[in-house]
Amino acid sequence: MTLRVIGAGVGRTGTLSLKGALETLLGGTCYHMLEVFTHDDHVTMWCDAATGGDVDWAAMLADYNATSDFPACLFWRELSELYPDAPVLLSTRASSQVWWESAHETIFSPMIEAVGAERPDWLAMWRTVSKARFTDQIHDEAAAKTAYDRHNDEVRSSVSPDRLIDWQPGDGWEPICERLGLAVPDTPFPHANTRAEMKAMIAEGAAALDHISDLER
Repeated sequence: MTLRVIGAGVGRTGTLSLKGALETLLGGTCYHMLEVFTHDDHVTMWCDAATGGDVDWAAMLADYNATSDFPACLFWRELSELYPDAPVLLSTRASSQVWWESAHETIFSPMIEAVGAERPDWLAMWRTVSKARFTDQIHDEAAAKTAYDRHNDEVRSSVSPDRLIDWQPGDGWEPICERLGLAVPDTPFPHANTRAEMKAMIAEGAAALDHISDLER
């Protein structure tokens, strides 16, 4: 299997909804942070990638035909070079402020580190990847928003317009289907992992991470 879409949007930009949408459109599995929770060996691979080690991307992503969310979005350059025919899908929010308000209350909440303490290897991996490719100050509003804007600007300035899908959650199926040459499904675009849902799952503790996929499908 080969990647047909490379997701470059960071977490809290509709990435889980995109996972569901891309799986519907492409008939395969989209690599999302959820996949890391069920592939312990990938934790080491992402650490290696963040620290400049050799990573066999084709082997790690052999069972997937798309990516979305952290940590894969932070390696969009490597993936876009390896899969030159795959469009790069940059998911964003209306502004860095809108994104920050969502991220701060969910994936960057201090509660997530308490949950992550139950998975120390995963937490260490996330810190390593974020420090290397995003920011090591995810709890600082200015630093996080700067990292978000910088990431999006780099994608937009580096990916050719004919390859880039610049998408926001409200855009739905059409921009993605048009670029992929696929018909628009007659079902509503997935709407998964809202801020309220994410906060509730974090509050449930470490068990939520084990069952998050089932809760949101």
